[in-house]
Amino acid sequence: MIFMRTRNLLRRILPAALFVFIMVIAPQTSSGIVDYMLGVASWYSEFSPGIRETTANMEKFDHNKLTCASWDYPFDTVLEVINIDNGKKVLVRVNDRGPAKRLYRKGRIIDLTKKAFQNIADLDKGLIKVKVRAIRS
Repeated sequence: MIFMRTRNLLRRILPAALFVFIMVIAPQTSSGIVDYMLGVASWYSEFSPGIRETTANMEKFDHNKLTCASWDYPFDTVLEVINIDNGKKVLVRVNDRGPAKRLYRKGRIIDLTKKAFQNIADLDKGLIKVKVRAIRS
């Protein structure tokens, strides 16, 4: 009986634990900064609902700059964002926090400015699969 409960519990939690290991724990470096992440990217502009005039690091928000919002990297870290579908790349600097926590928990790992997103995908897509890698911090 205990064996059956344990086996059923493992079947439920093992996939989630493996996902957390692959996405969060494995990419960690000894410095604590994530080397790379796989997930979904979105874009935002000054016309998006709820966008403030300044970013989280108090810069004036400009959707025509190559910047992004991320929870995983310190401000001013330069990231290489690669569109997995077409291989296009863009370098962006972290100057804001995001995506929204509820979206982050669903796999959205980065919000790109309108300009940055346009460099690697059509705005009509809205969401794309990306690989994000820290270039320098």
